[in-house]
Amino acid sequence: MLDFQKIHARAAKRKGGEAVLAPLLGPAPDNKAVAKVPDDRILSTMAERIFAAGFVWRVIEQKWPGFEEAFLGFEPKRLLFQPDDFWHELASDSRIVRNPQKIKSVRDNAAFVDRVSKEHGSFGKFIAGWPADDQVGLTAYLAKHGSRLGGNTGQYFLRWLEWDTFVVSADMAAALRDAGLDITENPTSKRDLDKIQAQINRWSAETGLPRRHISRILAMSIGENRSAEALREYMGD
Repeated sequence: MLDFQKIHARAAKRKGGEAVLAPLLGPAPDNKAVAKVPDDRILSTMAERIFAAGFVWRVIEQKWPGFEEAFLGFEPKRLLFQPDDFWHELASDSRIVRNPQKIKSVRDNAAFVDRVSKEHGSFGKFIAGWPADDQVGLTAYLAKHGSRLGGNTGQYFLRWLEWDTFVVSADMAAALRDAGLDITENPTSKRDLDKIQAQINRWSAETGLPRRHISRILAMSIGENRSAEALREYMGD
């Protein structure tokens, strides 16, 4: 495998130097701090990433106050008490993006969050207690037990919570392949994801960098060389 310092140096050179690259990495995540995130903010973040998938993120972000109103502040218990008519009416509510399948996912995930919260004290405590070196296991759990939380949506959900998350974007995967990791071009299988997890863990141990930073450095080291401004807009920073 290519030494990570060389990948880091390449990313910095492409962005115009370390002083430009460093702010693009974002703050160092604090997994333990996720324990303090209340269940309504967990469900809100889930819903935002689900509605943003395949959509223009900025549009969802601008409409989000309307989503908060329409979905009763994303309080899981309150949502679970709502009758079927409440959910049917949301399909014609102009405050939100009226996608019936994604609306249904909020109802399903309210039950998911409530169930996990009862078992662990809160959903945030459950996430915070998951081993930092097993993101693949955590995202598999979210995909299996939650609604529409598979693939990159689950990864972005964790990142938006400030859990130390790598995101397997096309550029990130290309950089791993270029560095010598034997994975497919579209690495979605458990075999490939386990390889990615192991390599990210090794680099994190060697460099002391958070997995989030390693992921972003990889993505910025290859492919289209987007400007710092464009990247900040895309990443929501």
